[in-house]
Amino acid sequence: MSLRQGTASKIAFPLKNIIQRFAFLSLIVLSIALLVLGKADLVLMERVRTISVDALSPVLGTLSQPVNAINKGIERVRELASLIEENERLRRENERLQKWQAASLALDKENENFRRLLNALSDPLVLPITARVIGDSGGPFVRTLLLNAGSRDGIRVGQAVVGPHGLVGRIAETGRQSSRVLLLTDLNSRVPVLLQNSRHKGILVGDNSISPKLEYLQTNAQVSAGDRVVTSGDGGMLPSGWPIGTVSSVTEGQVRVQAFADWARLEFVSVLRYDLPGLTDQGTNPGDLGESRLGESRFGN
Repeated sequence: MSLRQGTASKIAFPLKNIIQRFAFLSLIVLSIALLVLGKADLVLMERVRTISVDALSPVLGTLSQPVNAINKGIERVRELASLIEENERLRRENERLQKWQAASLALDKENENFRRLLNALSDPLVLPITARVIGDSGGPFVRTLLLNAGSRDGIRVGQAVVGPHGLVGRIAETGRQSSRVLLLTDLNSRVPVLLQNSRHKGILVGDNSISPKLEYLQTNAQVSAGDRVVTSGDGGMLPSGWPIGTVSSVTEGQVRVQAFADWARLEFVSVLRYDLPGLTDQGTNPGDLGESRLGESRFGN
């Protein structure tokens, strides 16, 4: 029995060596044959390739399923990690907003209590009158606009005129069907204002330049470029809190303000009917004062 096994092993070993020697050579010959056949008959090689792909596609599909499953698993893990991070961020933001909400409610309640203690009066209702800009002065020393609304529409001298972005000026003269607006930049313009952040008050003075000056500030007032300027409401002729512009420069004690209003593109404005009790004579027509100053002939009506 052992003799037969030894004989078989002696025969198989050389045969294995022969197969290994000629296997590589056979593959090379087969490759060359396929190349030659491919050059000789393209249609045949295309069919062989198609048949081979059709035969191997199920095997390739089966082998690719584990890879796709692994890729999907990795993508799900990434999505879960992203969702966990997003959830944590939203939770922190929600906590912060809840704190701000609580602080806002507390401040609102505190302000309401202070109003009751001071017996403060609420601002009167501001009723706007929309008017169209029909002309301007065009002169080098006067900055005014002409509107197509006058005393018959409820406009009177001193009322504030606002544009899409903020305060434009005040009504200076009124006729029955027209009125003239004195712009913030005019040399005769004086408007009480307030620095919104520091709450310091001053007077916005026009000087016929595009950036009016901010004067009569307190000596200890801290002003820097970018500070927001709004109406203060002092004097009762203008409502408080209306935006005017921002501080554009502070040089050698002179503060300049860049207005929000775009003077060159004003087509429609709103005139604010704003009257504090006791400041307006109830027995006088609001347009009479302006009409007496201007007259209908001033506007050619």
